Amino acid sequence: MHDKPKKKLGQNFLVNQGIRKKIIQACSFSPDDIVIEIGAGQGQMTGLISDMVKKVFAFEIDQDLVKVLEDKFKGKKNIDIINKDFLKADLDTIIGKLGRRVKVFGNIPYYITTPIIEKLILSRKLISYLYITAQKEFCDRVVAKPGSKVYGRLSCFVQYFAEAKELFKISKGSFYPVPKIDSAFLSIKFRGEPGLAPEQEMTFLKLIEAAFGQRRKKIKNTVKNIIFPEDLLRFSTDYSVSLELRPEALTVEDFKNLARYKKS
Repeated sequence: MHDKPKKKLGQNFLVNQGIRKKIIQACSFSPDDIVIEIGAGQGQMTGLISDMVKKVFAFEIDQDLVKVLEDKFKGKKNIDIINKDFLKADLDTIIGKLGRRVKVFGNIPYYITTPIIEKLILSRKLISYLYITAQKEFCDRVVAKPGSKVYGRLSCFVQYFAEAKELFKISKGSFYPVPKIDSAFLSIKFRGEPGLAPEQEMTFLKLIEAAFGQRRKKIKNTVKNIIFPEDLLRFSTDYSVSLELRPEALTVEDFKNLARYKKS
């Protein structure tokens, strides 16, 4: 029997044991790892992870499921169950006191996937790897390459800070209740230093926001309020990038290079 999922929390439990095993095999967990799990649910993945690592901090917002988890893992010393909304958690306090980087794992409801990814990127110095199950269309956007219809701000944002790989598709029938679309399993390895100074990094973020906010317009028109026209021309000449292109034609490296042309 399955506990009745709560629609308001976007709960879809992974019930396919073969996929659970495939996910665990895809994660580079080691006996010395500390893992933060987002959305422990009924604890099936929590238990598998805890057998492979040193410590699991399992976040679960649903008080009913927390009781299930506490009963299930009573006496299991390497699992800490945290009844808290992960988006409101102070990761600096939780992870900072450990004195080391952690790995993050989660089956994330679609409606909060982007906020969670952004929160984790802000805390990237505390995290080495992120492994998530999310709706496939979201994963496709994260790993998209220039020229793709789904390549956009999210693609550039994640790929600037990390190396992202969509490892495999997970059919919707692997979950209970069955969602409307398929999911995928994604790995994200955070980079050490993305390569821009802090001010340039802020410019990069403004550029991708402006460019993809008007993705049908040419790049010379979408970023003209951020980079002076003469500096846009210098960038175009220096890197042989036409200003007649639309934003989906530019690579993350192109946007990084363009950010360096903003004058203080």
